[in-house]
Amino acid sequence: MTGALIILAVTVVTGLILYLTHRPDKDGEAAAEPSVAEEECCGLHAVCEKGLSADGKPVYYDDEELDRFAGRQPDGYSEDEEEEFREVLYTLLPDDIYPWGVSLTQRNVALPTSLRDEWLMMVDDAVRRNNNLKA
Repeated sequence: MTGALIILAVTVVTGLILYLTHRPDKDGEAAAEPSVAEEECCGLHAVCEKGLSADGKPVYYDDEELDRFAGRQPDGYSEDEEEEFREVLYTLLPDDIYPWGVSLTQRNVALPTSLRDEWLMMVDDAVRRNNNLKA
């Protein structure tokens, strides 16, 4: 019986502390706004909307010819077809590398398996470069 009363007392005290320290916003709900502005998106998380135009359509990076690969499997490309992707990838500006991948995904065009790691490394390099410039 004593143990149950101690547990009840601890629960009540914890609840009281949480109630007193809770800071609701104007509407009585907790603020759910992201701490980072949209234009400062780092590109490493799924909530960024980089690669979208104002109307929500994919942005093209002078790569309209890649749309013919829509619906193909990543490991189903020939060497010549992979080279087409590589040519576009290596002519992009560093800030366009991540949005290009988003654009391909929105267009249902899978990046060839052999290029996926290269694309990820280039995205990582671009993010690191941007973070070093901000520091």
